[in-house]
Amino acid sequence: MLTLQPPQLLFSFTLITGIFIAISSSSWFILWMGLELNLLSFIPILTSSSNRYSAEAALKYFLIQALGSASLLAACPLSLIFSHLATLIISSALLLKVGAAPFHFWFPPVMQGISWLQSLTLMTVQKITPIAMMNSLLHEMSTQIIILSSISSSIVGALGGLNQTLTRKIISYSSINHMAWLLATVSFNENMWLIYFASYTLISASVVAILHSAQIFHFNQLLTMNLLSKPLKLSLFLSLLSLGGMPPLLGFLPKMLVIQEFIFTHTSLIWLMSLLMSALLTLFFYLRMALSSLILSSTKLKTSLHENFSPSPLILPFLNLSPLLYPLVFLIIY
Repeated sequence: MLTLQPPQLLFSFTLITGIFIAISSSSWFILWMGLELNLLSFIPILTSSSNRYSAEAALKYFLIQALGSASLLAACPLSLIFSHLATLIISSALLLKVGAAPFHFWFPPVMQGISWLQSLTLMTVQKITPIAMMNSLLHEMSTQIIILSSISSSIVGALGGLNQTLTRKIISYSSINHMAWLLATVSFNENMWLIYFASYTLISASVVAILHSAQIFHFNQLLTMNLLSKPLKLSLFLSLLSLGGMPPLLGFLPKMLVIQEFIFTHTSLIWLMSLLMSALLTLFFYLRMALSSLILSSTKLKTSLHENFSPSPLILPFLNLSPLLYPLVFLIIY
């Protein structure tokens, strides 16, 4: 059972406070203060892990985020003289903070050195402020920068996860690929990225809950999942398919909304094709993970997972089946 120590609770509270300060401020200086409060709260959370690589991951994360924050702070006075250069620096700093390509180099190594719950925070909560800033600065930011970063993220996220055997790196490249879709939603409207981000957070939480409960960090460990834990395997299978956007699961709905918006607004066809082709490639390594746990099991590798197995990780994954209930909800309402 997960228990948080008082220091972790304190830093978690200040982390959330930093996000609210940043997204609600109308001043660049207060926004920067919120970003720094969020950063300085997340570093102790990273180092609280018993993993021996957590200090290295925390140092990498600190250096990258400090570079992004320093770039933001330097771009503010620069905007009075060179507005276009300042816009480019701000856009690059925000893309660096969220780990979008071509500034993604730090994201997989940091994910590899931290625990699953910290990885979930890094993939979801830590992206709220930069994405909200991108949405508010959309008119000042160049559309070409967003398109280039989105296409690059889709390609890097899809190709980077193909040859990985470490599950945290696979999920990190998956997050980079989903960042491409999030950048596309940011370019449309605020409601769109909120819907996509909320769906992605729920699905990622369902995958991380299973991998954390079974303590799976390597691809081979998927083979050691006990043959008796079939509900665990089924829930992992559904969660990974939902993360890949397979209908009629939850992950399909936000992607369908994005595709509809692309068609209705006559946005770049090349952009849409890169997102769709990368989604097929990511679905391939999701299926490889799911089938490894579902089919390629060996009785010789059997562990005692069923002895200490808790049904709590199974609650979140079955939220992926919630779209099947939507017609019933509409019938009740109307």
